[in-house]
Amino acid sequence: MISFTTLLLASAALVHAAINDACTAGSTPGVCLTTASCSSSGGTSHPGFCPNDPTNVQCCTKTCGSGGTCRFSNTCTTGNTQTGLCPGPSGFICCLPGSSTCTPPAVNADTISLIKQFEGFVPRPAPDPIGLPTVGYGHLCQTTNCAEVPFSFPLTTAQASTLLTNDLKTFERCITNDISNSVRLNANQYGALVSWAFNVGCGNTRSSTLISRLNAGQNPNTVAAEELPKWNRAGGQVLPGLVNRRAAEVRLFQTASSVIAHPPC
Repeated sequence: MISFTTLLLASAALVHAAINDACTAGSTPGVCLTTASCSSSGGTSHPGFCPNDPTNVQCCTKTCGSGGTCRFSNTCTTGNTQTGLCPGPSGFICCLPGSSTCTPPAVNADTISLIKQFEGFVPRPAPDPIGLPTVGYGHLCQTTNCAEVPFSFPLTTAQASTLLTNDLKTFERCITNDISNSVRLNANQYGALVSWAFNVGCGNTRSSTLISRLNAGQNPNTVAAEELPKWNRAGGQVLPGLVNRRAAEVRLFQTASSVIAHPPC
């Protein structure tokens, strides 16, 4: 015989089963959340689309980024997604339109000067402070003796500058792609972040709290001042050169500019 307590527990499980589940409000994808959670994240609650849940659990929908819609990642057909912009579970992400023809802008002269200052000029492949083989202005060798570099050694400073410009395209692209188009950055702010990415790698910047905070709409100057200085270690050690570089990147980030570099178009 089934006890009254068992029935109560089964009913409770049924009542709350839909929280964090997918739902559709009309033709708009959403997630079943409490109305308080939805509104605090900037979403819109729609009653009647989350069966078996209390009245304060409704289908939460939200637009995000530049022309994007919050939906579960396995339903985003464009493959162009952004995390940190949507309420609910981690799999409920911002699905943006397919990549456009916008080209990430090149960094400005002040950024180039900062990078050159801290990377230093190395005419022939040589280990950097943590033993990685580099050449020019911070080019990390991809093959033995940097065979991928299209110049003979020793490099001239002009050749090293060309190599740096080409190398930076990867990091300009990852900063542009990882930061929501709802975030506006001037040329100095953008350049400081590209310098940081060039130094620590796109994988680290992509998963960073700094990028998450920017995409959550927090004040860029505050975020940069609080987050960039944390990236001062290499090989498990705090390096004075990295402490100084992060401080210089913060100064550049907080230097006013009328040129908008992000979003790129």
